[in-house]
Amino acid sequence: MIKVKKRKILLLPGDGIGPEVIGEVKKIINWFNNKKSLDFEIDEDLVGGSSYDKHGTPITDEVFYKALESAVIMLGAVGGPKWDNIEFSKKPERALLKLRKELKLFANLRPAICFKQLVDASTLKPEIVSGLDIMIVRELTGGIYFGEPRGIKPIENGERKGINTHTYTSSEIIRVAKIAFELAKKRSNKVTSCEKSNVMEAGQLWREEVQTLHDKEYKDVELSHMLADNCSMQLLRNPKQFDVIVTDNLFGDMLSDQASMLTGSLGLLPSASLGAKNKDGEMRAMYEPIHGSAPDIAGKGIANPIASILSFAMALRYSLDLDKEAEALEKAVQDVLNDGFRTKDILSDGMKEVSTSQMGDALISKLQ
Repeated sequence: MIKVKKRKILLLPGDGIGPEVIGEVKKIINWFNNKKSLDFEIDEDLVGGSSYDKHGTPITDEVFYKALESAVIMLGAVGGPKWDNIEFSKKPERALLKLRKELKLFANLRPAICFKQLVDASTLKPEIVSGLDIMIVRELTGGIYFGEPRGIKPIENGERKGINTHTYTSSEIIRVAKIAFELAKKRSNKVTSCEKSNVMEAGQLWREEVQTLHDKEYKDVELSHMLADNCSMQLLRNPKQFDVIVTDNLFGDMLSDQASMLTGSLGLLPSASLGAKNKDGEMRAMYEPIHGSAPDIAGKGIANPIASILSFAMALRYSLDLDKEAEALEKAVQDVLNDGFRTKDILSDGMKEVSTSQMGDALISKLQ
């Protein structure tokens, strides 16, 4: 068993704008090392399409072993049209799925926060989204994305059949539900569990196991159940009714993307993928912005690094036990937005347009 190094941070910039936004994270890590006498050990390597171009695989064994011994993996973004026509098993996104599965990163945390400075950027009315603060907890290593059997096979009459299997066990459901309940206790003490128990047996099991866990260990947390399609509708109608939403891999993928658009910009939203803690209290974790590789703007110096930087703030909090530093970094983001600094994606009248690196520099100046 490879031991996790408590202070090792592996940077995997990936493709498109990934190297630009992770470059700003690296600047901030170095600032903490130099100015706050922290001892983060930084390593950096290829993943996704950039790895495929050099090595013929989206992630090499060497990089995977580096990930195994790192307390924190900071991922940029993977993929792009350049790799659309390569073999499925070699696609850049397979690296992401391998890391999640093999590192047992079973809980994906996706905050959807509407910054008060950017309320007008949302497509919804300000009164609907102002003050929005939702945490979506998505199960990440089970369900239809990993279930067997799967594949495409020929059938009679010259047709083909595509097969994916949606399956969950009690333990898979319980461990992610525990994460949701524990998070809720530190927030507004309310969990909404989402599934499709009306048409799916796996959804029925999900509902039953979450309810049983609540009744046994978390009676002090308010729990409600909601069908996933209704949750999708309610996120548009009245999103502030939610605090923590816990759901499976497929519905979590869709609902978290929908929730992110309530806030007005993908460029501001972080995420964390967490594993289980071992007997020493250590865990593996990967942090990444929720935006994609945006190849259309790559190399132009206009990408918004805030989502990646807030992902590092999540790493400080959840993996490195540095709550004060996480709060300082989050406050620096608020201060920079208050001062009117904006990258192109969130620019509005009267604000100051800055480049990717200028935004990172502005954040460091606030930290100082």
